[in-house]
Amino acid sequence: MNHPTLQSTPSSGDQLRGFSYSRNQFEEMVDKALQHASKLGASDAAAEASEGCGLSVSVRKGELENVERNRDKSLGITVYVGKRRGNASTSDFSQQAIERTVQAAFDIAKFTAEDSFAGLPDKGDISSVHRDLDLFHPWDIDSEGATELALRCEAAAFQTDSQITNSEGAAVSAQQSHFFSAHTNGFRGGFASSRHSLSVAPIAGEGDEMQRDSWYSSMRNASDLASAERVGRYAAERALSRLHARKISTTTCPVLFEAPLAAGLMGHLVQAISGGALYRKSSFLMDSLGKQVLPKHINMFEDPFVKGGKGSAPFDDEGVITKSRQVIDGGKIQGYFLSTYSARKLGMKTTGNAGGSHNLSLTSTSTLPEDDLQEMLRKLGTGLFVIELMGQGVNSVTGDYSRGASGFWVERGEIAFPVQEITIAGNLLDMYKGIQAVGADAYNYGAKTVGSVLINKMKIAGSS
Repeated sequence: MNHPTLQSTPSSGDQLRGFSYSRNQFEEMVDKALQHASKLGASDAAAEASEGCGLSVSVRKGELENVERNRDKSLGITVYVGKRRGNASTSDFSQQAIERTVQAAFDIAKFTAEDSFAGLPDKGDISSVHRDLDLFHPWDIDSEGATELALRCEAAAFQTDSQITNSEGAAVSAQQSHFFSAHTNGFRGGFASSRHSLSVAPIAGEGDEMQRDSWYSSMRNASDLASAERVGRYAAERALSRLHARKISTTTCPVLFEAPLAAGLMGHLVQAISGGALYRKSSFLMDSLGKQVLPKHINMFEDPFVKGGKGSAPFDDEGVITKSRQVIDGGKIQGYFLSTYSARKLGMKTTGNAGGSHNLSLTSTSTLPEDDLQEMLRKLGTGLFVIELMGQGVNSVTGDYSRGASGFWVERGEIAFPVQEITIAGNLLDMYKGIQAVGADAYNYGAKTVGSVLINKMKIAGSS
């Protein structure tokens, strides 16, 4: 069943299911804040009212552990006094509290240093027509229903094999939120969204031979979640596959990143070509626009308008219109990820990415429909297949990369044995240039979609 979203026109003032405040109430609060900022003498102002609520349930070993209900609300105001900026927020929606918050933001602005790049987005960049992207699907589930679902998920894991001996638990989460924002350069808009999930983390083996793994399903619409039984079984199979893991000798070899981990490689790339890192000169991809950074067969596309997409939005956090675009074409960087402020710092135009990227997909023109995981292992030949990374050993300035890892040693395209307690190392510049293949086993991880990624060589530190 489809539910109304706040991306529609004025009729969206009706109360939305599960929320305490309507769109109309949020509009009134925001307008009051902007009016008071103008009364105080602000040259510009922006305000946003938001509300979120949800239910989270966790179970462990067949018993209920936690039931949490969350409900929060906030009104934030940003005030500009010339090129000085102040910000304040409150969870009290009374008229007096709103006026005090605006006053606080105004006082902060008066005493901050001038910043010639500060200010609202230019009027020509403002979004005026807001697409309905089907982002709001409230889940009618109570604590009893969520508990039953989590118990089924964990039970499916235990029933997979007698070697599943323990569990870190299973969890169900149902979350929804909505907001309305406006600023004095003409932007007005807001929408509702939802995000629901189901997860489990079983443990296989006993004593020193215990191995843990996990799996989850996360969707905006609960009807699109994988079944509890499927999630539980797959998590158990992953844990079982890691039993009797061993170290390998230190070596240099090809490395295949499982699709969820490949999304992390995308994340490092996005961070490196984002405005904040670029204007602070803290990126290993400085001045990379138009340059060959990845192989010619690699492309990356951004599409903010995917119906129900986890990274979909008709406008960014500043009210700037979002656009579909080719970020990487033939391995060359075609665009950065810029907010209004970072764009001005770099002497460029905003790309509508205040708040982050929108539904990125990394693909290879060499990928064939039959390039599933088994085929990617065949392409790997002899090397390491990584399914878990640990630690934060990534230097965003130099691109140096060093992470603890677990996975499988592969020989002649077949998994030989599980591997643990190793470190993989390289430099992201070399790793990106060394991408040999991208699998057809595309996986959506948040706002990023990519298949498994094969890199030609990395250093593996194991037993000497």
